[in-house]
Amino acid sequence: MSWIFLIIAGCCEVIGVTGLTKANTSPSFSSFFMLIGGFILSLYFLSLSMNEIPMSIAYAVWTGIGTVGSTLVGMYVFDEPKDKWRITFIALIIVSVIGLKLVD
Repeated sequence: MSWIFLIIAGCCEVIGVTGLTKANTSPSFSSFFMLIGGFILSLYFLSLSMNEIPMSIAYAVWTGIGTVGSTLVGMYVFDEPKDKWRITFIALIIVSVIGLKLVD
């Protein structure tokens, strides 16, 4: 169950970062709700996951999910560049997160 909590925490991190981007571009109640709610839920689920997963692994996986998710949202929702180098480095992050899970 801890790994599910960690994945939920990473997804909430993406929601929080998306809310941050929306709050910067067009401030509204919903963007601030996304920002604050996403980060609060993210930290809550991260803390739940760390009951069984070591902090070093949990934090690395959480930031990896947040980084990859935020980059993909930026590319497909906010029209950020989609060049081959960005895709390559996203793939490296995913491989690294999988590697951390395999050695755990």
